[in-house]
Amino acid sequence: MRFTWDPDKSKANEKHHDLSFEEARALFSPGNDYLELFDETHSEDEDRFIAIGPVTRGLVLVVYTEREPDEFRIISARWATKREVQQYRAHMKGESR
Repeated sequence: MRFTWDPDKSKANEKHHDLSFEEARALFSPGNDYLELFDETHSEDEDRFIAIGPVTRGLVLVVYTEREPDEFRIISARWATKREVQQYRAHMKGESR
C-alpha cells in the first residue's frame, strides 16, 4: 500500500494538531486494527473515508481517499476526541454504535 499527501498540508497539520501525516499513516500498518467509516458528508467529489485507531502516541482520526487500489491519499489527521475514542473502543469490543 502506498500513501501520498500534500507536503505543505502535512506541515500545516503538524503545526495545528501536533500530528504529521507520516505519523498518522502508521494507523494503516499491517496488523493494526482500526475503525473505518464512509464519510458521506464530504464525498461529493470523491469517496472519502474516516479511520480511527492507534498510533504510537495515542488514538488518531485520519481522513483519506483511495486514489488507486493500492494508493491512499491522506487528506487530514488529528487526535481522536473522547467521543471518537469511545466509538473505537466499542468497535474493538464488537459492540454496535
